[in-house]
Amino acid sequence: MTSHVVQGHRHGVGQGNGVATVDAIREQFPALLRQHGGQPIAYFDGPGGTQVPRRVAEAMADYLYNHNANTHWAYPTSEETDVAIAGARASMAALLNAASHEIAFGANMTTLTFHLARALGRGWGPGDEVIITELDHHANQAPWRAIERERGITIRVVPINLDTYELDWAALEQAFTPRTRLLAIGAGSNALGTMPDVTAAARLAHAAGALCFVDAVHYTPHGVVDVRAFDCDFLACSAYKFYGPHIGVLYGKADRLAALDVPKLQPAPDSVPERLETGTQNHEGIVGAGEAVRFLASIGTGNTPRDQVVSAMRELHGRGEQLFARLWNGLGSITGVTRHGPPPGRPRTPTVSFTVKGITPEQAARTLAAQGVFVSHGDYYASTVVERLGLQPEGMIRAGCSCYTNDEEIERLLAGVEALRR
Repeated sequence: MTSHVVQGHRHGVGQGNGVATVDAIREQFPALLRQHGGQPIAYFDGPGGTQVPRRVAEAMADYLYNHNANTHWAYPTSEETDVAIAGARASMAALLNAASHEIAFGANMTTLTFHLARALGRGWGPGDEVIITELDHHANQAPWRAIERERGITIRVVPINLDTYELDWAALEQAFTPRTRLLAIGAGSNALGTMPDVTAAARLAHAAGALCFVDAVHYTPHGVVDVRAFDCDFLACSAYKFYGPHIGVLYGKADRLAALDVPKLQPAPDSVPERLETGTQNHEGIVGAGEAVRFLASIGTGNTPRDQVVSAMRELHGRGEQLFARLWNGLGSITGVTRHGPPPGRPRTPTVSFTVKGITPEQAARTLAAQGVFVSHGDYYASTVVERLGLQPEGMIRAGCSCYTNDEEIERLLAGVEALRR
């Protein structure tokens, strides 16, 4: 089996000379060669899904061309598939600071969260309570609302402080009762960029005798994920937000995963983590997710995959803060633009949502796209946030910085927004 599927030794970005530059990173992304409207595309749609480095697509193609098989059988391609999946689990464990057997794969974060909620909810009933927040994507609201309907539990909702665009922390503290069974909280808002203190939140949950589930989909591309430091019981993320394919990942403490009352076929493995992976999995997607982590590791430095990932994410977070400050301040200087979210200097991701007076977000997105600047518009499934801001049904314009975003693209976006006003 070729080495890059399992170990990812090819295609180094940093190449042993320190943390990779933005130019070196950009060379890895074929999508950046595409043009639209006679301009190179500036992809600010990363919060909805990032572009993919060449090595990820090559690893997936190599698996499908040369190793494609089902698992746990006594012939070479099946054994190679087992090795590839184990390698991807190890890489994902390095990204999250987990153990390999604490990593389960699935279709996407939403599906995995519904799966987890159903398993936990089988043990809950009337009187039991789950805490959710207004700040969260609906993938971290709807699964728990479903258990409310099916099992008669009570949902408590923590509001947003509209002055700070952050969670009302006093309300969170007051939401816990002796009947609280779980806190579902996001590590980063895909709409506002806000990053709540999930370590402190997990501490509150455990003090109340409750579990803590963290939605880290938006956070993972922008910060160091450390499930040991967070001390969360479960955490979910999506590889397509950090330069991989469309596949979801669920972390759980091993004893928590083993205790889940998951729906499964009787002959299927009952050991963790496979007991959560119903049916035949997306093997090529799993391989691609592992390669995406190795891509991130190649940006950084260190003696272990975890060290390399931490180095890379700290560097990318710092670069993101600089890009975001330039974008935030530039938007603030344009008449008629309203920015939504915490300002620079607050815990946040390099994602900004804004509105332009007299222009709908969809109109703005179409106009910017004609200039080769791709931004998102709408509510991004964070519809509670948008509703609280009074911006339904049109929503907001969203621009997110990724590892390949450079200063010139920020200036192009600002110039495009300035032209919208003119």
